[in-house]
Amino acid sequence: MEVQEEKTTLSGALFLCGTPIGNLEDISLRVLRILKEADLIAAEDTRHTRKLLSHYDIHTRLISYNEHNHDVRGPEIIEKMKAGLRIALVSDAGMPGISDPGEDLVRLCIREEISVTAVPGPSAVLLALASSGISTRSFVFEGFIPREGKKRKEFLENLAAERRTIVLYESPRRLIKTIEELIGALGDRQASLLREGTKLYEENLRGRLSEICLELAKRPEVRGECTLVIEGRAVEEKDADPQEIVDLLRSLLEQGLSRKDAVARAVGMSRMPRNEIYRLMLSI
Repeated sequence: MEVQEEKTTLSGALFLCGTPIGNLEDISLRVLRILKEADLIAAEDTRHTRKLLSHYDIHTRLISYNEHNHDVRGPEIIEKMKAGLRIALVSDAGMPGISDPGEDLVRLCIREEISVTAVPGPSAVLLALASSGISTRSFVFEGFIPREGKKRKEFLENLAAERRTIVLYESPRRLIKTIEELIGALGDRQASLLREGTKLYEENLRGRLSEICLELAKRPEVRGECTLVIEGRAVEEKDADPQEIVDLLRSLLEQGLSRKDAVARAVGMSRMPRNEIYRLMLSI
């Protein structure tokens, strides 16, 4: 296995530069040097990156590289590096190549035997994990949950058996709905939600998924970048027994709860999916 060394000339190479996820002070001296010395900076959003460069008086030329143009722009960047250009790749926030098309460019570079160097920088995943209070000994990063019905359902079903700590990204617009579905699939586990990490209104909500969901539901809207950390499935945790769920539903109905509220309560008290609990309710 060939070991690649960073050269001061930065000739014909790609540098993955981690940039701040909020606070502009969270950038390394090494990243600043590379951004200044590079021939070109490939950015997810050139307008966003230009603000960072202006703050540090960097005038390197910018081009865009993102999910909308990576199929065309990727090969163009490869040709530029073959010609000897030194190119720095940045995302809007954090490490490029994590949940963005930077991973495609890295694969192209490896295929074309072009040097790739990752320069450490901020990461929302590690920031949320480290501040969660949930086990960091073993974890899995799953990015964004699929939006489509079938893929989403399969994803959640597979996630239910995961024993490692789980880290997810989610849009603030879909966050409450996603947490409700996570409770239905995983049960009401311990979790931590990091919102607007390193920014002025940074917030970390910790507690059961249901508690976090209730807190978010009180707000007119949820804003900002959100990273959710969820504890893994306990070794002793067992799948819910359908008969136990039926008995629970009957008990809740006898207490005066409506069918809808009884189903919602049962979802929060078990790890059985909501649709399965609803099916059991129909059988009563």
